[in-house]
Amino acid sequence: MEYHLKTPLKSEEILKLNAGDVVYLTGAIFTARDEAHARILEKTEKGEKLPFSLEGAAIYHCGPLMKKEAGWKVVSAGPTTSGRMSKMTPPLLKTQAVRAIIGKGGMKNVTKALKDSCVYLAYTGGCAALAAELIKEVKTVHWLDLGMPEAVWELEVEEFGPLIVGIDTKGRDIFSEVREKAKKSLKKLERV
Repeated sequence: MEYHLKTPLKSEEILKLNAGDVVYLTGAIFTARDEAHARILEKTEKGEKLPFSLEGAAIYHCGPLMKKEAGWKVVSAGPTTSGRMSKMTPPLLKTQAVRAIIGKGGMKNVTKALKDSCVYLAYTGGCAALAAELIKEVKTVHWLDLGMPEAVWELEVEEFGPLIVGIDTKGRDIFSEVREKAKKSLKKLERV
């Protein structure tokens, strides 16, 4: 199925998504990589308020390249490998009502943390120019002290995608399914 959703995302919207569905997002999304995840967790642990709300948010694993003009202009904004954020995702989801995570390559050991609350949306690697075209505005930037790729950029997007539901709220993970099929195929080949 194909869905066109607007952020902030509602729980009932993401609960109906199934692994393999196609999603296009419109609204605000937040970039966050390793350092941003670490800072979110650190601030949350200390009971400090974040300078942005992740209620119903979509986090995009992306380290964009920006150009400073009158405001900020997106030059390139392709997805980064999500696996690096796998360990930080369960504790992040315990305290933040994030409804979608966008990235490439899937994530390991997060299926339980995503269950009933969040989906993982896969975006094709190598699509940095297309992604930049779908970003209509840089709303603001937080934590620029972390560096351009690690800062949290709040981006206004329109029909951002196509995004494939890689892990749904029911526990289905198409990345682990592909890995299992590959292992079985390899074992068959080894017997030949």
